[in-house]
Amino acid sequence: MTPPDPLPLAGLAIALALLSALVSLATARRPALLRILGMPLLAAAGGAALASGGAALVADGAATAELPLGLPWLPWHLRLDALAGLFLILIGGVTTAVGVYGIGYVRGLEHGRDPLPVLGGFTGLFLAGMLLVVLADDAFVFMIAWETMSLASYFLVAFHHEQPANRRAAFLYLLMAHLSGLAILLGFGVLAAFAGSFDFAALRATALAGPWASLAFALALLGFGLKAGLVPLHAWLPEAHPAAPSHVSALMSAVMLKVAVYGFIRFVFDLLGPPQWQWGVVVLALGSGSALMGILYALVQTDLKRLLAYSSVENLGVIFVALGLALLFLATGHALPGALALVAALYHTLNHALFKGLLFLGAGAILHGTHERDLEQMGGLLRRMPWTGWFFLIGSLSIAALPPFNGFVSEWLTFQVALQAWQLDSGVLRSLIPIVAAVLALTAALVAACFVKAFGTAFLGQARSRHVRRARPTPLSMRIGQGLLALACLALGVLPTGVIALLEPIPRELLGQGVAQATALGWLWLTPVSPAAASYSAPLVLLVLAVLVAVVFWSRQWGAVGRLRRCDPWDCGFAPPSARMQYGATAFAQPLRRVFGLLFRVEETVETLEDGRRRYRLAIADRAWGLLYLPVARAVETAARRVTRLQSGNVRVYLGWTLATLLVLLWLIS
Repeated sequence: MTPPDPLPLAGLAIALALLSALVSLATARRPALLRILGMPLLAAAGGAALASGGAALVADGAATAELPLGLPWLPWHLRLDALAGLFLILIGGVTTAVGVYGIGYVRGLEHGRDPLPVLGGFTGLFLAGMLLVVLADDAFVFMIAWETMSLASYFLVAFHHEQPANRRAAFLYLLMAHLSGLAILLGFGVLAAFAGSFDFAALRATALAGPWASLAFALALLGFGLKAGLVPLHAWLPEAHPAAPSHVSALMSAVMLKVAVYGFIRFVFDLLGPPQWQWGVVVLALGSGSALMGILYALVQTDLKRLLAYSSVENLGVIFVALGLALLFLATGHALPGALALVAALYHTLNHALFKGLLFLGAGAILHGTHERDLEQMGGLLRRMPWTGWFFLIGSLSIAALPPFNGFVSEWLTFQVALQAWQLDSGVLRSLIPIVAAVLALTAALVAACFVKAFGTAFLGQARSRHVRRARPTPLSMRIGQGLLALACLALGVLPTGVIALLEPIPRELLGQGVAQATALGWLWLTPVSPAAASYSAPLVLLVLAVLVAVVFWSRQWGAVGRLRRCDPWDCGFAPPSARMQYGATAFAQPLRRVFGLLFRVEETVETLEDGRRRYRLAIADRAWGLLYLPVARAVETAARRVTRLQSGNVRVYLGWTLATLLVLLWLIS
């Protein structure tokens, strides 16, 4: 059976996203339209993108098109190859779940004062921009789509604009998005200056070398790394993602950050030419630093959405570690480990989209049912919201990289690539990679601790507040949206060989090297390097776990354990435990906060009230603000104050400045 043409399906996805935005404009008079028509159209757009990406991955070669849009001498060029197909699958899969989830989520906004046309309209435009970024085949279209994606998401971050913190987060996000776009534009400018064209085919055919190639790489790393939230350019991310509505937060963290990863891979691995080993070292350093710092900052958060946002910094760091390994091995002439590292990065990109989307949807369900984001006020939600609890547990196990869920496979592949450091000739590089692997191992342990804290504090124990004790059940559509992503997390963890076989055309297309040895033993065993070096069977792990669960269930129901008489233990006459006696989120993270205290800016105060009681306050800030952002802000404010001195109110002074400027310009151009 011949697969369908992927480009018309991608065009249909963009059209449905724009139609969703158009329909949303009528929700000012009929708010129910967003739930009845806007969100289903968004889900349909995701389904069309998913089908288009799947068709592109199994197609022979790339599909191209030229549209008579834009400038008369610069039409739009579109191209859908295997790499773009994977990211269409990623965007489409998460968007489908978000569209279904949104049907129930936006119902609670219909009777409020929030502008639904803004929410629905810019969500559709946001999706269309991301799809067009992936399809762009020239720098002109790429930058138009990139700015559309950034501006649309700015209005979504500022949706709850009545809160000053959200307005501040939106402004910071817009500023950083424009800096990102400027750096990317300059990077394309360097390539276009040598190619004489903005078309990706011409850029691809012009191989840069020496300092110009390094300059283009640095600009691309700055632009895409800023959008991806790499440390120390990450400060906007934990501010912006929690401010947006929860289903939009899922799209931003699970999808938009991956569009930045796509842009980096397209620029560096496809357009820039042969890599240099120094690039790999820089990316490894930034990736490992982002992974460790991201999860450390996530650990000390008590706001659930903020915790998940910092966790995205960690996962993007893991992705860039794998990309750094790919650059390092490719630059030193080791194509097979380089291709395997690229596959590991792509696999973790797909995995993070699924489990982070699931976790943000779970946080949105908690917010919908309890109107609460503070972990210190939660507890016992598994009784009130069991479906959300079990889905959140699947997301937590996946992000903690525990088998047989999907996060384990991609991180295990990354470690397998790191173990190939012995193939490198440089002793320095052979020493650097084990250090990075050790940082990743520490990060993995901290991730497990972080999500034990998040799940345990929110869903186990007793409720710590009245409104959490009275949490509302989750609507059906929100449960379905979470369930789709939870099933995908399990499927990608249990059948990794099928996923890698689907990803293999990408390294073949970009690097000329596949990873056929990874699936040489069929669907049961994953052998990334060779069967003699390492192997992993996710189906067997699942089978063993299923047998253990069956044995435990049998022993509890019909075995000796089930026949035991259960009663409350003797508590020495003390009162029964209350919510005040159980560990909170701050207490759980306190030992790790003490160990890594130098990395945070911590302010602890104990205040004595008038009635004799004491109040403990703890504020933990990101050191990046004080070291990087605040000095720049103060410099800009100082410069602005000095510039205002030019506004004397005297017309003769203004004419003098105009004449001086004119003379300087005439001198420069003469």
